[in-house]
Amino acid sequence: MEAAAAAHAATVCVLRLYVTGASPRSLLAISNIRRICDEHLQGNHDLEVVDICQHPALAKSEQIFAAPTLVKLFPLPTRRFVGDMSRSERILLGLGLGEAVKQTSSATSVDSPC
Repeated sequence: MEAAAAAHAATVCVLRLYVTGASPRSLLAISNIRRICDEHLQGNHDLEVVDICQHPALAKSEQIFAAPTLVKLFPLPTRRFVGDMSRSERILLGLGLGEAVKQTSSATSVDSPC
């Protein structure tokens, strides 16, 4: 059982989304990243939403200068995405989900994922 738990832990994507309160842009980013996680990570993710208005020290220690900012903490390398998370293909590439981008692109007939 320990090996199965370790294998599952190795595939979990750990994400932290920094937002500023309940602004429309923050709510859109939360909605977009949850949709991406539900569609492409299917339970293999840990998403934490941090309101930098309530936790400014955490944002400062992580050097968050803009919000919304998504930080992929695990698996390494760490990646950062700034904005409302609407460019799902770019986020999928950054999360290492290139196959999902190919499927999304072929379904929507987009030539370039960027």
